[in-house]
Amino acid sequence: MAAQRLRCRECGATYRADPLYVCERCFGPLEVVYDYDRLAGQPLRRRFESGPPSIWRYEPLLPVDRVPEIDLQPGWSPLLHAPRLGRELGLRQLYIKNDGVNPTWSFKDRVVGVAVAAARHFGFEVVACASTGNLAHAVAAHSARAGLRACVFIPRGLERGKVVASAAYGPTIVEVDGTYDEVNRLCAEIAEEHPWAFVNVNLRPYYAEGGKTLGFEVAEQLGWRAPDHVVVPVASGSLLVKIHKGLQEFRRTGVIPAGGHTRVHGAQAAGCSPVALAFAEGRDEVRPVRPQTIARSLAIGAPADGRYVLRIARETGGRVVAVSDEEIVDAMRLLAATEGIFTETAGGVTIGVLRALAAEGVFGPDDVVVAYITGIGLKTLEAVEERLAPPIRIPPTLRDFERAVLDLVG
Repeated sequence: MAAQRLRCRECGATYRADPLYVCERCFGPLEVVYDYDRLAGQPLRRRFESGPPSIWRYEPLLPVDRVPEIDLQPGWSPLLHAPRLGRELGLRQLYIKNDGVNPTWSFKDRVVGVAVAAARHFGFEVVACASTGNLAHAVAAHSARAGLRACVFIPRGLERGKVVASAAYGPTIVEVDGTYDEVNRLCAEIAEEHPWAFVNVNLRPYYAEGGKTLGFEVAEQLGWRAPDHVVVPVASGSLLVKIHKGLQEFRRTGVIPAGGHTRVHGAQAAGCSPVALAFAEGRDEVRPVRPQTIARSLAIGAPADGRYVLRIARETGGRVVAVSDEEIVDAMRLLAATEGIFTETAGGVTIGVLRALAAEGVFGPDDVVVAYITGIGLKTLEAVEERLAPPIRIPPTLRDFERAVLDLVG
């Protein structure tokens, strides 16, 4: 296993690489430590280029080894130049990282792929999670592939598509009367009492590392260079933190030039925007909120990594911004109409914030900007179906076609 030990992000205390997630001294979060000096001496770029077309091409910078027989091959999603959306926003070098093409159609396959490999390594027989939908789907699928039992916990009222898609793999689904934050607290209590692999609780240091691959892939797909800006949706904040960490690790190990600078921007829904509010008010403290937004996959009122998102955004010259539900839906339609990519509401948040930042002149016209789309729109049809034009019903005749349709198509 590549992970040598765990280290507290707050006090620096170190621990063995075990299923631990919180520091016994200060209760800070733990993260995986690598030997960067040793890695910098290896031909990493050549090794990555010869690896599989998945997250596992970056195995030297992941905490666990690939297990081929359980691998659903998440990752290596397309990075698409977006000229038509770019013209709308005044950006010539805009790219969309479309992670809605993963095995369960969201970026959660990346983190769960790593977590289930870790669960196997530590000998767990049950994989579990607290989820706003996409994570439950990924845990159910990857556990089935690995032959492990799965139990997923979700808040009441999730989108039907996410619940049905998760159920197809045969996990135990527990719907809790409460918010995601209440579900998460329940799961932390269960993890203390039962030897289960909660991917985003006791396996969180390993699970979260899968998010780095979204930084690795973008740098490789741009020709081994970092973008000038990234726009990332923020729920717990872990994804933004890990994308930044991935780009930093590439610089530290010599995979990309050390002198580059990427401004990291966070995107939240106005109905659940504790980090954006703290950013706007200049606070270091992220105050919990009760979510009320159509972007349910981002509806985490007490984000675990919120303060780290604030720190990274401020240190890199980025911003953390929120958009309304109306702006989210408009952005989903804009991305679909201009680039042919149908994203879920979280992607609408990303594109909505991208549009707001472009309108404020945050980007230069030739800056390389990457917007992360983290899930497919088929999972959140409820958000847009009532705002789209219904089909035109006609009798099966040429005359009726020409009368009712031809002028509309042009």
